[in-house]
Amino acid sequence: MRTPALKLVSLNEALFSVKAFAAAMAALYIAFSMGLPRPFWAMATAYIVSGPLSGAVRSKAVFRVAGTALGCAGAIALVPALADSPELLTLALGLWVAVCLFISLLDRTPRSYLFMLAGYTIGLIGFPAVTDPSTIFDTGLARVEEILIGILCATVVHSVVFPQSVGPALLGRLDATLRDAERWTREALSRETAPEGAANAQERQKLARDITELRVMATHLPYDTSEVRWMTRAVRAMQDRMAYLLPLTAGIEDRLDALRGQLPAEVSALLADLDRWVGSESAGGDDEEGAADRLRAEIARLSPAVGADTGWKEATLLNLLTRLRSLVDIHQDCRDLRAHIRDGKSSLPERLDPLTRRRSRDVFHLDAGMALWSGFAALLGIAVVCAFWIGTGWSSGSAAAMMTAVFCCFFASLDDPAPGIRLFLVFTLLSVPLAAFYLLVVLPSFDSFPMLVLGLAPTFLALGVFVARPATMGKAMALLMGVVGSLSLLDLGTGDFASFLNSTVAQVVGIATALLVTQLCRSVGAAWSARRLLRAGWSEIAAMTAARSGIPVGSFESRMLDRVGLLSSRLALAGPQQDLAAADAVNDLRVGLNVAELQRARRALGGPAAPHVARLLGAVGQHFRGLSRRRLGTPPVEVLPMMDAALSNLSAEPRSAERDRAVIALAGLRRALFP
Repeated sequence: MRTPALKLVSLNEALFSVKAFAAAMAALYIAFSMGLPRPFWAMATAYIVSGPLSGAVRSKAVFRVAGTALGCAGAIALVPALADSPELLTLALGLWVAVCLFISLLDRTPRSYLFMLAGYTIGLIGFPAVTDPSTIFDTGLARVEEILIGILCATVVHSVVFPQSVGPALLGRLDATLRDAERWTREALSRETAPEGAANAQERQKLARDITELRVMATHLPYDTSEVRWMTRAVRAMQDRMAYLLPLTAGIEDRLDALRGQLPAEVSALLADLDRWVGSESAGGDDEEGAADRLRAEIARLSPAVGADTGWKEATLLNLLTRLRSLVDIHQDCRDLRAHIRDGKSSLPERLDPLTRRRSRDVFHLDAGMALWSGFAALLGIAVVCAFWIGTGWSSGSAAAMMTAVFCCFFASLDDPAPGIRLFLVFTLLSVPLAAFYLLVVLPSFDSFPMLVLGLAPTFLALGVFVARPATMGKAMALLMGVVGSLSLLDLGTGDFASFLNSTVAQVVGIATALLVTQLCRSVGAAWSARRLLRAGWSEIAAMTAARSGIPVGSFESRMLDRVGLLSSRLALAGPQQDLAAADAVNDLRVGLNVAELQRARRALGGPAAPHVARLLGAVGQHFRGLSRRRLGTPPVEVLPMMDAALSNLSAEPRSAERDRAVIALAGLRRALFP
């Protein structure tokens, strides 16, 4: 059986490898021609920047250039000011790395590269200058030039030579996710029995994860080479609408379970019509809009009126039909937006245009506590290796400090960075024989650049293929960087065995220090991260129950969807955990949306029902506040009478749209808390 690592090379993999090698050689040639002191750094940068999608390469390149310049400016400012005190200087450089890492972890878009690059660039420039601060400006300028040459060469090559655009890949993922959502919707509408809990939960988590990944991919779209970049607003609007399908369809499933065997025949017929409509191949046009309008009219006709005698059954049926109306709206919007993207029209119809302007902010889950702790771990690792370096007077200590800074930053976004750092350490050690062969045997015999290219081509073209494969990218990059790092000794005229050995030891010590510090104070398990994600959601719901101003539901929903997606992989890794098995982040999302609706209705009504709704929200907030403080348990039974009182008083309110929305939200909240 052929292993994944030994499978045949695909055309895309071969093309990527050739382009990455061409960019690296172009950067190396330009750096040599300019007489820069470390040309092989330009080559290494070209490989680091290279990626299969040209739009992603360009979007990251912009922020990498800015981050490199910012890191250089920081080094030039700090080194002369603290040149007389190496201890304070290394501490200041470590603090800079820690702060930049903290900021970068609070932004899960390509902008994070700006601060991460600013962090470890100051290490690449500043640590070698600790023992020779007089050359900091020239060194900083040279490092920036070398890095910028690598970035620009990789960006140009991947953008001009057979560019692999983000747009088609994004649209393919978008269509696949929409098909999954439609399939789940049809299963919910046509199901006669309750779904399998584990399978249903996995389906929800996959959909949430796909939507989050689409949001990340869409951040590269404005930098893409395809025509889809002009459709960025429509693509993001479609993603926003698809995000609502997860809690909406989960709510419909729950209401159908609650009303199983009690649905009026006309409602059952409506569900069958909806099932056929969702499964149709229509995508926009008059027929599509006419069918959707007929479904909306039928839903309005079947919706029960709220009155003084409205009970939970009527409220639940109204909740179901309201969500079915929203389901029609969202599916039609998604189809119309997809048709608009396919046609490439420059303007949207009047009905769809507002969707592209309704953008939520802070759509990703951010963990300031873990970001702060990651920054501290980086500072601690740098302090440890710098103390050893300064205390022993080790000539290659600056290289060890550089490696510690780089590896504390590279893997900081992971729950447990240790496995990634360990893998890089192992394959860096495996690269030593190959690096020694090139440095000590092969390259000294070459006296021209074409011969250098021919000598490097077999190894780097082969490694480039494995870099293009997600399963082997980390291992291949470790081997590649190990070889390039050793080749950089030629830049300094120290390509002898003693210098090679000392440099290799420095790399290993730096990576090993990052690994040890990470294992001691930064590594956390999947179960721990899952609980932290759940508690973040519970804390936000508790805060929503006490909010005095309007609640930005779009931001809450996007963050909760992101948490659902993040939870999926962690729950799979965590294994059987009693408290996690009962957790349902999608249900928490539904609770939060219903709480937001009740908050708005309470302020709009202002009648006798308002105090009852406020009391109920206070009890719900207390429950979720307890969950966030690790007091696990079911909602207290005294909340049920509060819900009954709230429904009774809401039903007695004068007829209004706010009253009906409050009843619908109250029914949804009851189903979410007391299924």
